[in-house]
Amino acid sequence: MKIADLYIRVSTDEQADKGYSQRSQEEVLRRYCEFHHIQIRKVILEDHSAKTFNRPAWTTLLADLRKTKGRFSDLVLFTKWDRFSRNAGDAYQMISTLKTLGIEPQAIEQPLDLSIPENKLMLAIYLSTPEVENDRRALNVLHGMRRARKEGRWMASAPIGYKNAVTENGKKRIVPKEPEASILKFSFEKIATGQFSTEQIWKVARENGLRCGKNNFLVAMRNPVYCGKITVPKYKDEESHIVPGLHEPLISESLFYDVQEAMDGRKRQQGTKIMSKDELPLRGFLLCSKCTRVLTGSASKGRKQYYYYYHCCSKCGCRYKAEEVNQLFFDELQRYAPKPGIAEICKKIILDVYEADFAIKGDGRKELLEKIEELSNKQKKARELLLKGDLDGVEYREIKLECETKINALEAKLGDFSKSNISIEHDLDRAIKALTSLCGLYSLENMKLSRELIGSMYPEKFTLENLKDRTARVNEVAEIIYLISSELESKKEWASDEFSSLPTWVRPPGLEPNLVYR
Repeated sequence: MKIADLYIRVSTDEQADKGYSQRSQEEVLRRYCEFHHIQIRKVILEDHSAKTFNRPAWTTLLADLRKTKGRFSDLVLFTKWDRFSRNAGDAYQMISTLKTLGIEPQAIEQPLDLSIPENKLMLAIYLSTPEVENDRRALNVLHGMRRARKEGRWMASAPIGYKNAVTENGKKRIVPKEPEASILKFSFEKIATGQFSTEQIWKVARENGLRCGKNNFLVAMRNPVYCGKITVPKYKDEESHIVPGLHEPLISESLFYDVQEAMDGRKRQQGTKIMSKDELPLRGFLLCSKCTRVLTGSASKGRKQYYYYYHCCSKCGCRYKAEEVNQLFFDELQRYAPKPGIAEICKKIILDVYEADFAIKGDGRKELLEKIEELSNKQKKARELLLKGDLDGVEYREIKLECETKINALEAKLGDFSKSNISIEHDLDRAIKALTSLCGLYSLENMKLSRELIGSMYPEKFTLENLKDRTARVNEVAEIIYLISSELESKKEWASDEFSSLPTWVRPPGLEPNLVYR
């Protein structure tokens, strides 16, 4: 009497099909063995796809058959050949392996005597038919996913900062997920400045609650999904391209392309670390007054305590007590805090500058349009050379991809010019409120905030002598506040404007030379 192992396989998408259910297959196989007087050694249940033989239950069975070398089994029975495999190449190799062990695989509903050469043709049909079915199904899925991507839908698990959700219309979309979305938006804004490395921003994002590895973070910074775009990958003769997405973007297109430039090194600047010791808040911002190096800081141990110093790394001997320098900077900072009653005047001036700035942005828009037209002409010329035969297809595709990438980035920046009507009054009120409590923001209790405050006020590094002589360059907003609060205070009696009580004042070049306040 022959001995057989019953192999019963069903994939996940076949669980609900009664004809393929494990109970139905086992019933048919047991009835077959009973009718043909075949002894059943064991029943193997499998719930994996038959695309490969890398299946847990089959691997265990094969290891057992190799161990016993066919002494306790003669057959491996299954209902149909597609239960055995859906890959013709792997199936032939596995049949050969089983034969060397003295085991005969057999499908009871598609029986074949493999000792007859002609039956191998039928075996090829039985094995290739499910493989073709799998390939057709995979191709249909591929085309469906490409069509969905072209329509602007995200066809995978939600990326970091988003979550999968169902809209009111019953359609599946990705929507922002807090707080990850806000943390990523912060990360994009900081990287775009070019002042910090991606690793620094990633560490800060992790501290703020972002659960993401460094590699995944870098991939996210390169993913256009965050600016509302979907990438359609290359397929056959169709090149990879980007289409507008149906989801809500976290950042603007121009910000996304600024980040790409910063990460590519075209916008990278020598930055200052975000964090420092609490006793050394100015480390990285001070320059040596004797050489061109940036001052570092360290502690010197005394008898009872540590004493902190800012000092140069070279042999020039430049060294200052940290406590005295910190106090000097704090005194300097107090000069830029608006005095009571000045906040409204500062707000009006900044709003006027903002409106005037957008009024002259037409020239910048014209420059961007000229660059876009130049790239379009370059692409058109390359197409003409391709038609003439002077340029091959590979070179043309490279030129086309390069031009389209640059055009997309320029068009994203061009979109910013349409935002000139956006009101900043609400945000400005919050900024003015922060400025009125400027000295309270600068605190050793919040070192990260203090260093960001220093970096925003002083666009360039300064020496201690600059600080003492008040020649360190500050940004335009801080300069306006200082002028309004102190230098012009003694001249208020000259004022005659119904909008403010300021005297005649022509602002220094750099902000808007032609605008005069009276």
